[in-house]
Amino acid sequence: MRRLKKKIIAAVLGLGLAASAGAAHAEGKIRIAQQFGIVYLLLDVVQDRKLIEKHGKAAGVDIDVEFVQLSGGSAVNDALLSGSIDIAGAGVGPLFTIWDRTRGRQNVKGVASLGNFPYYLVSNNPAVKTIADFTDKDRIAVPAVTVSVQSRILQWAAAKQWGDEAYNRLDALTVAVPHPDAAAAIIKGQNQINAHFGNPPFQQQELAGNPAAHIVLNSYDVQGGPSSSTVLYATEKFRDGSPKTYKAFIDALDEAAKFIKAHPEEAADTYLRVQKSRIDRDLVIGIIKDPEVSIQVEPRNTLGLGQFMHRIGAIKTRPGALKDYFFDDPRVSGGS
Repeated sequence: MRRLKKKIIAAVLGLGLAASAGAAHAEGKIRIAQQFGIVYLLLDVVQDRKLIEKHGKAAGVDIDVEFVQLSGGSAVNDALLSGSIDIAGAGVGPLFTIWDRTRGRQNVKGVASLGNFPYYLVSNNPAVKTIADFTDKDRIAVPAVTVSVQSRILQWAAAKQWGDEAYNRLDALTVAVPHPDAAAAIIKGQNQINAHFGNPPFQQQELAGNPAAHIVLNSYDVQGGPSSSTVLYATEKFRDGSPKTYKAFIDALDEAAKFIKAHPEEAADTYLRVQKSRIDRDLVIGIIKDPEVSIQVEPRNTLGLGQFMHRIGAIKTRPGALKDYFFDDPRVSGGS
């Protein structure tokens, strides 16, 4: 009996130590997934200047930071739900999808915006002037078919053109291709893909690299103005279980946004260095300084897409306000 009691006590103590170790590990670790493009500049600056580590130390926590590069909202959402990452970087379309599916379970919500950028649907087919000109012979590259924010905005544009019942009219023309590969196809003009709904800097490279490339659609025209099409999101478990790490992350993003605004040329150099990119430096600086671009953590004009997705049955729950699908934070909650 005495030996049994000792074993029970040892087991309880062991569980307690394991739980403490697990909690410490959770509080001091963050894994962040981002995709391709200057829309992830905030994360590039955060990584390059080690801002999460800086704000973690200020809060008394040594944070182990890991960045992972993926392509497409589907892959990012799968990684988040599998526990492979803690922070997801993807379009607001994938956010609405995973927010709707995890309500009452993992409770995924938005963390912050990555800024406002216009996304262009570019084609090198001279016959395509508007989305109404696409035929069965055209192929439109997007990061993830139907799930990505580009796919959702294209559906929204189709609904505005032909009515909600025809929202998916162009879906059959879309193919999943990473932005760098899609841009190469548009520039070369020797591929089955002759249109690409991308993001900066790929869309600018296409327009500069192929005289036939032209803008068919601007995302801002569909969304009703400047919008935060790419965002960061996480599970409720991570936010509540790692409050100091989570706050250090938000603080780091906020500092990075201020740095980019004050030092656009240094920010451009950061992007080129972190992404090991060889694209033209002036092109990058031009994007950052573009009056239509705003690097900020506060989301803008995101609600409309969520309500459209509910209207067409893509999500079951209709978002009514930002607080429904974004975690509360003073730097975020004033958004839309």
